[in-house]
Parts: sequence; structure tokens; C-alpha cells
Amino acid sequence: MMTKTTKNQINPNKLLLSKWTAVQPVNKEKHFLVAELLKDEQEQIIGCVLEAVINNRKIEMAWQELSNSENWLLGWR
Repeated sequence: MMTKTTKNQINPNKLLLSKWTAVQPVNKEKHFLVAELLKDEQEQIIGCVLEAVINNRKIEMAWQELSNSENWLLGWR
């Protein structure tokens, strides 16, 4: 039996300052805020910088990774 992976619906233009919860917290880092958007020469959004709320550590990643609901949940939970 195959399980269907659900995807978070994301509009990259509305990502800035959005809140995310890591499904599997690492180093007690569970809640994140999109602190910055990374753009290419054509101003297309190619990535984002997540900031952990607990310690302000920053993680740079492709914004599309947030669509995987097995790793990320929209909002703080």
C-alpha cells in the first residue's frame, strides 16, 4: 500500500515572516520564522533563510523544501 505525501501549499511571494514548525526538532529547535528570501539575478525567489525562534540560529534552504509536510508544518504547533 502506498501512502500519499501531503504537500504544504506555498506562495513564495508570501513566505517572508511566515511561521513554520519542524516535524522532527533538532537541538530543541522546533519553531522557525522565514527571516529572509534569497533571489537570483531576475529577482526570482530561489531560497529562504529560516531563523530558529529559541536561539536565532539561521538555516539557508530551498523554499520548496517547506512544501514537504513530512518535515515542515505551516504555523507554530
